[in-house]
Amino acid sequence: MSVFSVQPLIEGKTLPLLLKADKAGQPLGAALPMLRDTIDRHLTDCGGIVFRDFSLDGPDAFRAFAADFGHPLLTYEFGSTPRSQVTSGVYTSTEYPPHQHIPLHNEQAYTRDWPMKIWFYCMQPAQEGGETPIADSRAIYRDMPQAVRERFAEKGVMYVRNYGNGLDVDWQQVFGTESRSEVEAYCAGHDIECEWKDDGELRTRQICQGTAQHPVTGEWVWFNQAHLFHVSNLEPEVRESLLDVVGDETELPRNVFYGDGSPIDDETLATVRNVLETHKISFPWQAGDVVMLDNMLTAHARAPFKGPRKVIVAMAEAHRQG
Repeated sequence: MSVFSVQPLIEGKTLPLLLKADKAGQPLGAALPMLRDTIDRHLTDCGGIVFRDFSLDGPDAFRAFAADFGHPLLTYEFGSTPRSQVTSGVYTSTEYPPHQHIPLHNEQAYTRDWPMKIWFYCMQPAQEGGETPIADSRAIYRDMPQAVRERFAEKGVMYVRNYGNGLDVDWQQVFGTESRSEVEAYCAGHDIECEWKDDGELRTRQICQGTAQHPVTGEWVWFNQAHLFHVSNLEPEVRESLLDVVGDETELPRNVFYGDGSPIDDETLATVRNVLETHKISFPWQAGDVVMLDNMLTAHARAPFKGPRKVIVAMAEAHRQG
């Protein structure tokens, strides 16, 4: 007996697919065995699914739902933004000020290790704004100008991060330890170059993919966070004042270059941002909504908002770039 309907959330778009409870308030966890075949058939086609009008009793029930897909939930290792743990394997969404946009990105595409699945649970939608826009990473790859796509694919992307100093997240929070030797061991195991600076702070460099091939579908996707880490992502006055403070671009809290160390010009990143914006799909949250994304096939973002907002996140199915 069907307990849900299947339809596009937005008419004329395959992303996201909406699985809607026939009777509001059905527990989502209990419905999963009946939903699973539909999820398995459709997630790699559409890239993202919204579960609506089901009930989910808080963060622990959300954790159980995500874990029931069969993979241990991941910790937020080597994070780039501030988050807080809500319960085991469940985190707050990025704790940036409400007025800020968070651009489209695939989770942890700035590393060589990332989750294949990510879930968002809207416990409290904002009074205004606060959407989690999404976009098809396959379509972004196809629509990226060929010269830009080939350059990123061939050269890769080098992420340079300088932690702490009141300018960015402390290395202790990023790596979840106070031990330098544990940081060094993590970096050695993940192809990350690290150095301790004279002031005791940490700098890391890692060369990662600009594009990637999905391990199941074989499709190519745009898969990097160059547009987020690049200095051009800063407002001009912030960029200027920050450079005045740190002295040169290699000392910025975060910056990005091509994999060979050559600079990425502002115009290239403007082109990338324009393509991303073209593919942005936005829809309002409803209380109790859960969104499940294939993290390689679908990017996500956050719109500015007003009023309280509570969206929590879980990730699973670790994948390492070969």
